[in-house]
Amino acid sequence: METAELLKKVRKIEIKARGLSANVFAGQYHSAFKGRGMAFSEVREYQYGDDVRDIDWNVTARFHRPYVKVFEEERELTVMLLIDVSGSLDFGTQKQMKRDMVTEIAATIAFSAIQNNDKIGVVFFSDHIEKYIPPKKGRKHILYIIRELLDFKPESKRTDVKQALEFLTSVAKRRCTAFVLSDFYVQQDFLQTMQICNRKHDVVAVQVYDLRAKELPDVGLMRVVDAETGYEQYIDTSSKRLRQAHQHYWMTRQQQLCETMNKSNVDMISIATNDDFVKHLLMLFKQRS
Repeated sequence: METAELLKKVRKIEIKARGLSANVFAGQYHSAFKGRGMAFSEVREYQYGDDVRDIDWNVTARFHRPYVKVFEEERELTVMLLIDVSGSLDFGTQKQMKRDMVTEIAATIAFSAIQNNDKIGVVFFSDHIEKYIPPKKGRKHILYIIRELLDFKPESKRTDVKQALEFLTSVAKRRCTAFVLSDFYVQQDFLQTMQICNRKHDVVAVQVYDLRAKELPDVGLMRVVDAETGYEQYIDTSSKRLRQAHQHYWMTRQQQLCETMNKSNVDMISIATNDDFVKHLLMLFKQRS
């Protein structure tokens, strides 16, 4: 991508993502993703209704009247974006490519994070770790992430979610909030890895899919290519049996994916490329508040 065109796209995404994070997600993000705990802030005189367990007995003894400890939330979080950059993301039959939507969602989460003074880091993954951007704060850092999202060229077209989760578990020493953004196109058993990862961190799964993965149109003979393996074949979409089999396959895979997330206690949202991701993110934030 030409530099001028890239900068134009970065700016466009920044304007949209900053607007959403400031106006739509302002309070929702903060309440949905809590800080590490409560830290001691100061002492003040006891007031009627205060919890007696918060009384600071040392200060109380010194001043001969009761004082209580005041705590505040340790707000600063580290947010990690685990972003699937495999070949299957370069597909879209509706409003946009899956990769474009992932970029917009990632940018919106990133701007919401820095507005709360949180650090943001990124892991690009295919069937191996393609790139790791350590967590930092600030607008310049986010713009660098968006540029990479738009212009990154992965070495591999295949996917391995398990690798990304294992990498996060090993590289992030302190608890963080991790968003896994993927189409979860390849069927894999990553249940145990997800459970281990979510015990150490707070993991959220964001699935982006195209409507044609769910339903095939009746348009006769169609050439289809697997974006990850390159396997090519022709299918007859006028066959009702084939369309039903395709839909059944999708539903079975989705059920397995939902079971994996449920057993791991991981919140998941699924967003189609022709859908409004804002509505889904708001729903996710509200249910976690």
